[in-house]
Amino acid sequence: MATLLRSLIDEKGWKDYRTFIDQYHQAAQSLAAKVRDSSLTTHTVSDRTYERWYSGRVTPQNDARRILAHLFMRPIHELLSEAPAKERLLMGNRFSGQFSLSDTNVRAASGAEQQKMGRDAAMAARRAIEFAMGAEHNEVGPETMAYLQDETRRIAGIYTRVPLGAVLDDLTQLQDRAFRLLESGRAKPSQTRDLYFLASLLSGMLAKASHDLADPASAMMQARTAAVCADKAEHIGMSAWVRGLQSLISYWAERPEDALHFARQGASAATDLTGSVTVWLAGLEARAAAVLRDPESVAAANLRGREARDRTASDDLDELGGNFVFPACRQDYYEVEATVLLGHSDAVPGLVTRAEQAVQGFSDPDDPHWAFGDAAGAQSNLALARLGSGDLDGAAAAVQPVLDLPPAQRNAGIIGSVDRVRVSLLREPVRDAVVARDLRDEIAMFGRQLPLALLR
Repeated sequence: MATLLRSLIDEKGWKDYRTFIDQYHQAAQSLAAKVRDSSLTTHTVSDRTYERWYSGRVTPQNDARRILAHLFMRPIHELLSEAPAKERLLMGNRFSGQFSLSDTNVRAASGAEQQKMGRDAAMAARRAIEFAMGAEHNEVGPETMAYLQDETRRIAGIYTRVPLGAVLDDLTQLQDRAFRLLESGRAKPSQTRDLYFLASLLSGMLAKASHDLADPASAMMQARTAAVCADKAEHIGMSAWVRGLQSLISYWAERPEDALHFARQGASAATDLTGSVTVWLAGLEARAAAVLRDPESVAAANLRGREARDRTASDDLDELGGNFVFPACRQDYYEVEATVLLGHSDAVPGLVTRAEQAVQGFSDPDDPHWAFGDAAGAQSNLALARLGSGDLDGAAAAVQPVLDLPPAQRNAGIIGSVDRVRVSLLREPVRDAVVARDLRDEIAMFGRQLPLALLR
């Protein structure tokens, strides 16, 4: 029996498990907030169970029934009943062996079928490039190099915009391919330098991936590999960028002294550079100095960052986008964060306005510099700034968009940012307010979502 549940999944284009489970987790979070049942926030479904639901071999039980009803906004008994005749007829026509214009319209309208065709085409493309690289087995051919370069550029451009699970497999495979080509000894001297640069980029992104998964030890291993490859490639900009990455990892691992050291080390290497990495290193130094309660260093680093911005000219790293470029909106976000972390934000004129402007800088998801992690960090900083000015309701409103993020976007940095709000809510005079207590509980639930959910 084809159930209405299956029909609706097909209609919405959610047949792929990862697509479905993202929607399911969002519905679980929404229902948990609505009915105040925190146990729902961690509810999940295995791919095997989902396939059994979809095929009608197993009926959802207990909390899953509530979540599915909330997701599709229909009573569970309707979802598990046989699909109405229209849906059955349309599904049956696809396999009847007959062909008509109406059949082509059905296929064109089916998101699930389009997804399957897309997956099939992508698999064929991967098989084709594997064949092409195998045909060039006696040397590192131009098509192999072009493929690695194009794929690295593609992932660099989308890393900050998509859940980690969407790119991690590709990243690990590309890094392995680059390493194998370097180890093979088949690359020409000119290709070797390019391969080391690609290996550095890929290792850097994998370092960020481990950081997002709350694994600073693995992140630093990948970062050190990226540093070695950048040195082999003789790419000064990449060497400086990797020091910035090590500063970022240390900052969120609560090692501010190391974060400050790496930021300054990178800045020393970047004195002759004009790319935005110079601005990023200054911002990283300011944030680390703020954690160490060093306002003079914060002010000096922020000043250097503004001066560097005035003479910035786009370089090859900036052109990659994503984590390799540091636009003005991120600079504003970093400056606000450093000011908030210094404490006594209530004494800083215009801080709330600056924090609101930083949030506005990430308000357009279509902007090429938009990044969901930076947007969440800016929202959390706005909440802290408003708390500093005594605006508890405004702080709650600022942090709510972060708490509404789906599990696949809750990386370690976002969890760390929002937890700062929770800690501030423990302080007088707001700690005993009902809004503060409820918000602390909600943030605590958010923080219990392990970053491994990014891989679902």
